[in-house]
Amino acid sequence: MRLTDFEALSFDCYGTLIDWEAGLSAVFTPWARERGLRLTEEQLLTAYAPLEAEVEAGHPAELYPDVLARGMRLLGGQLGAEVTGEDAARLAHSVPDWPAFADSHDALAALARRFKLIILSNVDRASFAGSNARLGVEFTSILTAQDIGSYKPSPRNFEALIAEAARLDIGPGRLLHVAQSLFHDHVPAKRAGLATAWINRRQARPGWGATPEPPAPVRPDWEFPSMAALAAAAEAG
Repeated sequence: MRLTDFEALSFDCYGTLIDWEAGLSAVFTPWARERGLRLTEEQLLTAYAPLEAEVEAGHPAELYPDVLARGMRLLGGQLGAEVTGEDAARLAHSVPDWPAFADSHDALAALARRFKLIILSNVDRASFAGSNARLGVEFTSILTAQDIGSYKPSPRNFEALIAEAARLDIGPGRLLHVAQSLFHDHVPAKRAGLATAWINRRQARPGWGATPEPPAPVRPDWEFPSMAALAAAAEAG
């Protein structure tokens, strides 16, 4: 199997193309400091990770800003620190401010010359519009949790992705799913029969950060340290 065997690439957005850990930390770190919490950025992200996943599983129809607000309130309760309505709203509406990784735009632009590009993201349409403006790339299709009515790692999201690939006349086995999160993406994508490429953005750091630990062992078909490395490998054939 070669990268050039594929017709389309589907992407997770947050953690893969957009630096969601930086975006979350921009809200969590000053909040924790104001509350007198002596926790590092990494500790805050690790504490938050299972809470967001719990909210997404328990409230699959909620829009992502509401998921963020609910997750932050749970974080405050777990840490014994107040979360005001203003605190929760600050996180809920922060997604359009989250930065793109430095290599995302150029890599996507290069890949778009060869592949159809699809987004499969745990987000709402309005929040993603802000992120898409930062990425500066036109995607063939955009599938959000708002569209599907559930959040990854639900198999429903990957069923929707496979259905969209069929609608676009992408042949069986010709779609590659590209993502950072083993928990949200690689475990369910492999179960759905998709080939996957792991953008291991956290390779130099231990632990899982804002992403829960995967519930089962999983072996992506490719691993790259960055989007730039994926684009270079695709160009090399």
